[in-house]
Amino acid sequence: MEHSSTNATSTISRIGFIGNYLPRQCGIATFTTDLCEAIAAEYGGTTCIALPVNDIETGYAYPARVRFELAEKDIDSYLRAADFLHTNNVDLVCLQHEYGIFGGRAGSHILPLLRELRMPIVTTLHTILQNPNPDQRRALEEVAALSDRLVVMSKRGAEFLQEIYHVLPEKIDLIPHGIPDVPFVDPSFHKDLFGVEGKIVLLSFGLLSANKGIENVIAALPAILARYPNVVYIVVGATHPHVMRHEGETYRLSLQWMAQEKGVEGQVIFYNRFVSLEELVNFIGAADIYITPYLNPAQIVSGTLAYTLGAGKAVISTPYWYAEEMLAEERGALVPFRDPAALAEQVIDLLDNEPKRHGMRKRAYLHGRTMIWPQVARRYMKSFERARVERWHFTPPGFTVKALDTYPGDLPPLKLDHLRHMADETGMLQHAIFTVPNYHEGYCTDDNARALMVSTLLEELGNGEALELASRYLAFVWYAFNAETGRFRNFMDYQRRWLEAGGSDDCHGRTLCALGTVLGRSNTPALHSMAGWLFEQALPAILDTTSPRAWAFSLIGIHEYLQRFAGDRMAGQVREELSGRLLALYQSHRSDQWRWYEEVLTYCNAALPHALLMCGQSMPNKAMSEAGLESLMWLADLQRAEEAGGHFVPIGSNGFYQQGGKRARFDQQPVEAQAMVSACLEAARITGDKRWRKEARRAFEWFLGRNDLNLPIYDPMTGGCRDGLHPDRANENQGAESTLAFLQALLELRLADNALPSVEVQS
Repeated sequence: MEHSSTNATSTISRIGFIGNYLPRQCGIATFTTDLCEAIAAEYGGTTCIALPVNDIETGYAYPARVRFELAEKDIDSYLRAADFLHTNNVDLVCLQHEYGIFGGRAGSHILPLLRELRMPIVTTLHTILQNPNPDQRRALEEVAALSDRLVVMSKRGAEFLQEIYHVLPEKIDLIPHGIPDVPFVDPSFHKDLFGVEGKIVLLSFGLLSANKGIENVIAALPAILARYPNVVYIVVGATHPHVMRHEGETYRLSLQWMAQEKGVEGQVIFYNRFVSLEELVNFIGAADIYITPYLNPAQIVSGTLAYTLGAGKAVISTPYWYAEEMLAEERGALVPFRDPAALAEQVIDLLDNEPKRHGMRKRAYLHGRTMIWPQVARRYMKSFERARVERWHFTPPGFTVKALDTYPGDLPPLKLDHLRHMADETGMLQHAIFTVPNYHEGYCTDDNARALMVSTLLEELGNGEALELASRYLAFVWYAFNAETGRFRNFMDYQRRWLEAGGSDDCHGRTLCALGTVLGRSNTPALHSMAGWLFEQALPAILDTTSPRAWAFSLIGIHEYLQRFAGDRMAGQVREELSGRLLALYQSHRSDQWRWYEEVLTYCNAALPHALLMCGQSMPNKAMSEAGLESLMWLADLQRAEEAGGHFVPIGSNGFYQQGGKRARFDQQPVEAQAMVSACLEAARITGDKRWRKEARRAFEWFLGRNDLNLPIYDPMTGGCRDGLHPDRANENQGAESTLAFLQALLELRLADNALPSVEVQS
């Protein structure tokens, strides 16, 4: 059996292993547990901790070595894991990578964790696809880029990494799959444990699922039994838990029915349990021939094959990639996929030819001596130490890092699934019931204008969908314009009937904001003609409105427009008029205790100082700049919790905040956080003061759960945003306004981060 701890030493004090872990029933769990325990046994001075991924809410009864549990589909738990690893001074992370064990598309939830880590990362790749889909390719390429070293378990895996994923060969370590160190024994030694004394035992083991090909062995049994009637076929292993949850025991039952139909039910033994290592070693020991009849050639590694090869078993396998490599040089026999006749012929040949079978066993056992866990542990530690040396003593050309005060952590990945889900060929639907679009509420121009702004920001970031999205939302805005009134209609039912001749003042201002943003920021001429005509036709009507927020939205759009078309006299005159009105409002309502534009704080409050700041900077007008900055600072202080940490607390929509009255704490709305992010980023651009970057982040973190209830408002699974925060819960509906507010805030922060200068680090 595996030998005990040696005096091996390493400079690495603490290692964190990320992957599934026993008692979870899967191959990755077994591998991670064995690797972690082997290194802990071999290097007594190194502390090994495990961070498994749970696929069920209750988790598992893990051993003490498990220190932190990740929730497969909860992206925040991955970010918390990164904090845990840093807090616990882990020197190196060893990741077990398999697409299916992590949440997100192609397991992409692991990426935010890896991006956050500041220690070296060594990743073992359990699947390397020859023909990945785009999501799989992107995920593996980023895992490879973020890892200091990559471990593969076959030569073909190393070739794929270089040829398909363009990984440099010097970054790859070929380390075999570890196996227990067992003696070379006669199969008869263990057969009495299972009541099969005097029988010839064929064995397959592993978690059962339909790709295992067990039916082909059962189909081969009649021919085998005709020659050797004392053969029994033992199938060891429970049905895979994921298969069990979705399909139950359908596959196992089909195998039992097949055995009955073939008349071999007396020679087939199912051991329906996830067995311990000690039990497994005994089962392997009792086998005369081990069979892996898998159906998929694209399998880069197999722990079951490694175990049986290393135990010195005669092995017959289908020619999947790992088997072709491991059973070369007569260490085993290969038979075609889905060919019971060839399989029967090969079994009979090995039973007929005892010298051939025992020669195969000896070659397999000797080859396996390099694969025992103590040897594998030492090779992993060499890879770890090399990764550490390379990380701290070699800085690649062009490598830069950013200090936390200028770049306080990565933003959530951009996910547009719910944005797409909430739109049809007409435009953006207003509301959702949970995540399902609510057709009864139809469409509104407000939300299509927001979506048009988001599409323009996507274009700035180089997103390939931006033009298609912008065209749809601009078409809706065009259709909403009423040329007779010079105003935009707002509400449309699902049958595409307008419910009013003209929308609200705020709708008009918000749409002008979106059109100005398209004209100022988009580099797509196809959008400019329509947006330009609409902007020109709709601009005069804003002067007849009475809403300060409508003025503010319009001023933000005019500012964007004038960045490209500074000579437009009409736009300049409208800006001067509206900004003058806002300043006059501020001056007439301001006091030392109430630094605001009205007697009440309502919604999208930060848009007012945002607009005045822009105008003060561009016109220029010192009084406007000072008023904008003063009112934004007052608002920021007002919307900060008194508790430790001072998280963002927007004015609640259930009553707002009347001067001299009681402030409404709830319901808190996503548009408030978005408006604050936008205004603070503008203040940061204008003043260069780092405080405003922090304020923008503080407001954005409200979406991620840094709020009164510590509940995430953004849903990373859908890419949508919940409709607000009630006193006791989040509003689980994910409507257009909320989702677009989150996306606008995220995209503006990304654009601001892209503009940050790097801080060079000398090697």
